[in-house]
Amino acid sequence: MNVRNWLVGIIALMAIIGLGSYIFNNPAGLFRQIFIIGLVSAAIYLIYRVWMGKKPERSENRSFAKAARLSKKRNRKSHLASSQIRKKPLRKRSAAHLTVIEGKKSKKKDRAIF
Repeated sequence: MNVRNWLVGIIALMAIIGLGSYIFNNPAGLFRQIFIIGLVSAAIYLIYRVWMGKKPERSENRSFAKAARLSKKRNRKSHLASSQIRKKPLRKRSAAHLTVIEGKKSKKKDRAIF
């Protein structure tokens, strides 16, 4: 593991030295190269987005979102209609008739309390 750390450190140091020398010797070439890398990356990203957009999952998501919007609209309409209808007051229910069963309260159990 120690050899790997040294190897990564040496490669990083060489990259920094090479980048520094490239900046001093040909700064315009460095900026042009960075610009070209950016353009190629943007083109690859756009091609990926267009290719991923053609999948049927995308259209399913759109149809799901449309159905959800319609459902919300229908619920809103039914909620407004039901709130306008005067509701009858509910009859209060009587309490359930429960009885208490008495147990043996005088007998104590031997339990260990932790």
